[in-house]
Order: sequence, then structure tokens, then C-alpha cells
Amino acid sequence: MDPHLSRNIEERPEPYTAEVKGSLPNWLTGTLLRNGPGMFTVGETTYNHWFDGMALMQSFTFKDGGVIYRSRYLKGDTYKANMAAKRIVVSEMGTMAYPDPSKNFIVKAITFLNHAVPDFTDNGASNFIRYGNEYFATSETNYIRKIDPVTLETQDKVDYLKYIAVNLVTSHPHYDKEGNTYNIGTSIAEKGKTKYTLFKVPAASETEPGKSPLKKLEVLCTVPCRSLLSPSYYHSFGMTDNYFIFIEQPFKLDILKMATAYMRGVNWASCLKHCPEDNTLIHLIDRKTGKEVGTRYFAGQMVVYHHVNAFEENGHVIFDVIGYDDSSLYDMFYLEKQKAESQTKGYSKPTYRRFALPLHVDSNLVTISLTTATAVKEEDGKLLCTPEVVCEGLELPRINYDVNGKKHRFVYACCAEESALATALGKLDTETKEMVRWTEDNCWPSEPVFIPRPNAESEDDGVVVSSVSTIPGQAGFILVLDGKTFKEVARAYMNNELHRDVHGYFIPQ
Repeated sequence: MDPHLSRNIEERPEPYTAEVKGSLPNWLTGTLLRNGPGMFTVGETTYNHWFDGMALMQSFTFKDGGVIYRSRYLKGDTYKANMAAKRIVVSEMGTMAYPDPSKNFIVKAITFLNHAVPDFTDNGASNFIRYGNEYFATSETNYIRKIDPVTLETQDKVDYLKYIAVNLVTSHPHYDKEGNTYNIGTSIAEKGKTKYTLFKVPAASETEPGKSPLKKLEVLCTVPCRSLLSPSYYHSFGMTDNYFIFIEQPFKLDILKMATAYMRGVNWASCLKHCPEDNTLIHLIDRKTGKEVGTRYFAGQMVVYHHVNAFEENGHVIFDVIGYDDSSLYDMFYLEKQKAESQTKGYSKPTYRRFALPLHVDSNLVTISLTTATAVKEEDGKLLCTPEVVCEGLELPRINYDVNGKKHRFVYACCAEESALATALGKLDTETKEMVRWTEDNCWPSEPVFIPRPNAESEDDGVVVSSVSTIPGQAGFILVLDGKTFKEVARAYMNNELHRDVHGYFIPQ
């Protein structure tokens, strides 16, 4: 078990020059932002789930062969309220909290009647999003927090609902070459309808000076939910040059249960339900028209958190995801589970799955040799899609984002074969199915981020960067691997422990 999962980590807001061992490439210039939970206990109260912890932001700035490190807690409304009360008073997904623990049932009922859709936290501990030239710490609620990417200071609180009717929004947007950002959110019971909304935030060049880039947000399309009160949970989506891929999976949020969770004294995570009897609906949306294509695609039940990439190939849309047979992954990160010796028992292992969606269904269906994935036409005209299972045990996948939406060959990820916690990094060659790994005793690497070399000559011409936590009391380090060989190029030691984070974003300079 990673010993950092439930330890409070001290912030280090002053810049620190890391101790570099090895030789960093001279071309490696820019800042890697990392985000994840870093505080799990406030006063005498403790969060129930690792994802609930207070967001600790980290930055690693590469310049002239060196690394400058700093970290700060995201000091939003949630942080300030908890610190003022010296206890957890703002609810998170896996932890229901009450500003006044003496509240009785009647007070809770009144609160429920006034807040059928609850007001969510602004503790953005999952990732960073770029809209225009601004950067935001984000989770999956309607609140994001603008941050200074240099100092990591917390700035404006932004409510998506002021710009678009969405209550939940992913923390995994897509970006195009022009600098536009694409994302998707869920509108819960908006005018009697629950729907998924894809939207675009224009590049900085189209944003008025001094104005929020969200002011020019454009709704691209809406997809009606299969069930008014049970929208699908999702964490990411796919995008090619011409299509969006959205998976409506049988892992659902029960809106009625969520609306009454506060009154019943249970957390919102308990309102998520896995429905293995249901299939998975795959929405393929034309980016030019904003309409779904005529063919209806579906697959057997599965749970997906992370898309890898999607691309078009000879009349097919290919998309890769990390899939699970059930929703047990989330449960593995309850802190009580992490303390148990049998934390991996019953854990559904991640599998790398490749789907192929034929765009023309009058002829033979999947007709490319690129994959063994199949699509079978059912009597009702729908296509039942069965993926190729490329490998097992990978999570937090990243590619060279320069090829996002286009055919890729290499995937960098955490290796999670033995448990939900990674102890190794892997580079997967999707053509040969070969895997190379980096691992070291008592080291827990974070999500790897690929940074291409300027004027790169191949897809894997660059470096892979990961922050690595070690045993308590020992300094963590930033690890830099050669993108081609996956051999260590250098590491830079910090002056403190590094907490295990979730996702990151690299800002080149």
C-alpha cells in the first residue's frame, strides 16, 4: 500500500531548487502542474475517501537543466470553511459533512427541500483545465477555481452554471491545434429533461481582454439521457478530427438518492449504482453538424473512467479505453479499505480495450486488420460492438498529445496489475503489444506525462515525466524517462515528501 494515501502533506509555497541526478535535456523547458488530494484530516475529523482530500497543487518548472518545485493548497471556499471550523464541514463525494453536527432531522429535511440539487464543493483536486490563457483547478462539479500557474495562488471561483446549464463537468477536456477547449457536462432535470451537453470554449485569441473565456462558450450538441433520474457517470470522452465519442455506461447516478443524501446522512458516492443488466450505449457525434450519426452502437456492460485516444481509419472510428467489469475501483480508495491487508480482494482489474465503429453498415462491418474488435448487426439495426482486449493492468493512460485524435502507437501509463495502486510505469506499443516498464522498490509513481522534443522525428521522440512518492520521511523526486527507450534520463529530488497525486498538465515555454 502507498503509505502517503492518508497522510497530510505540508505545502511548500516558496520555490525550491531540486537536486538533479543525471542530465536533463536542454530543450526541456516549461512547467508541469500536478493536482491531487493532500490533506485528509482536519482537526479531529477525517475524510472517508482518498479522492475527497483537500487539493494540493504542485509545480515542477524545468529550465536550463534544473527543476524548481513549489506546492500550495487550493484555498477555495471549501478549504477556508474547513480551516475556520477546524473540522470538515463541506461535503465531498465520499464524505457527507454538516456545518452544525447538532442538526436534527427536521433541519436536515428543510435543507433538503431548499436544495433538491445540492450545492457542491469547489475542492478541485482532480486535474487542471486550460480555458483560453487561464488555468483552473477542477474536479467534476459545477465549480472550478482559477489559479496562477506560476505561484499556484488561488484566484476566482467560477460557476459553470453562469454560462451553461450543467451540474457536473468532466476534468478531462480536449484541446485542438488552434487552442480551443472541448468538454462535456450533465444537465440534471433541466426543464424536465436530463441531458449531456458538449461545449467549446474558444482560444485566447477570440477572448475579450479582461473577460472570462467562458463568456464565449458555445454549445455544440446535446444528447438526451436514457433515464431522466439516472444519468450515466463518466470521467472522460473521445475526440477525433470529425467525431466525438461519448460512452453512456451502466454506472449511474441516482438523482433522487443524491437529492436526499444530506437528509439521510449518507454520502453522494452511495448514490452511484452499477447496473450490470444494462448495456453500454456508444454515442458517435458528428463534430460538424452536432448530430449523432444514424447508426446506433452499443456494447456489453462495462465501467470506463479514462479514454486513451480515438482516431479514424478506413471508414471506421477506432477508440481505446481502460475498461472494468464493475465499479469496484472507486471502493478500493476508501481509506478503511486502504488500511486492510486484503485491499485488492474483489478488485476488477483494468483492461485496455479497443473498439471499432464502422461508419458504413451496409457492407461488411469491421473490415480493417488493425484490430480484432468486432461489430455485429442486431435485428433492431443496432450494432453490438465487442472490443479487442489489448492488455491488462494499465491505468492513467497518456499519449503524445500531438497525435490526439489521430492514429497513435505508444501509450504511457501506470501499471496496476496487482492492486489499484501503481508501483511501476509502462510504455505500451499498441502495434506489437510489447510493454517496457520502469519500477523501483518503495516507489509509487504518478500518472506519466509525455513531453515531445521540439521538431520531434517520431511519435515517441521526447521524455516521460512522473512525480514519485517514496516511503515516509524520504524526499520524493520527479522522474524523467527517455520516451523511446523508457530508460531513466534524470531524477530531481525535492526537499520534502511528495504526495500521490491524480492528474497533471504541462505548460511549455
